[in-house]
Amino acid sequence: MRNIFTICGKELRSYFTSPIAYLLMALFGLIFGYFFYSATAYFVVAGLRAQMSGGGAQPMSINDYVIGPLMGNASVVGLFLIPLISMRLFSEEKRSGTIELLMTSPVNDWEIIIGKWLGAMSMYLCMLALSAINVALLFAWGKPDWRPILTGYLGLILQGGTVLAIGTFISSLTKNQIIAGAATFSICLLLWVLSWVSSYNDAPWAAAVAYCSILTHFEPLSKGIIDTKDLVFYGSAIFLGLFLTSRSLDSLRWRA
Repeated sequence: MRNIFTICGKELRSYFTSPIAYLLMALFGLIFGYFFYSATAYFVVAGLRAQMSGGGAQPMSINDYVIGPLMGNASVVGLFLIPLISMRLFSEEKRSGTIELLMTSPVNDWEIIIGKWLGAMSMYLCMLALSAINVALLFAWGKPDWRPILTGYLGLILQGGTVLAIGTFISSLTKNQIIAGAATFSICLLLWVLSWVSSYNDAPWAAAVAYCSILTHFEPLSKGIIDTKDLVFYGSAIFLGLFLTSRSLDSLRWRA
């Protein structure tokens, strides 16, 4: 475990010793802040209109009008920004020529892979922490239900871990960071839109394809619903991505 945490810490520090961490956090904070402002402004305006019209309508839920859309928007933003985190994990090692030193160090492949993945996850969690500041403001002036918020963040973390695992594998295949980032985004975008198949086809194969979508398993969590099948899907996807990375490193050893 010490080797894993050492590699994780080294990877996290490498983000903050370059403009990458600050740029990603600034972009995520700015975009999420705009979504937060838009959602809360719409909620306030809609609430005032409901009060002015009267009619005894049910009170508006801040979770339905603000928290739910925010989690969905954060998921979409992460789909664009997370590949920028994972694209350098192994590609940079290959480009700089330090991959040989890493592979011959007294640590096994799984320690390297998990350490790098955890470092990337730590960077992603730093980004999510910025969004938590905005969400905390809702508790200062409102009374949102905290349970859907926690499950929504759990969904964001699991989806982010899945995208990072896929990105880790793709990064191990090339020394070009741009190719690694673009390929990760393309594959994850495909996994996102697979859920659309079930909207126009109800055949068994369409349901199977939609089940493989990361969006299908994020939506229940964003609504406060924890289902074992969603947790198993994300856990399996993360393991598969990291397992393929280990096979890629084995192939690199054989070629060397």
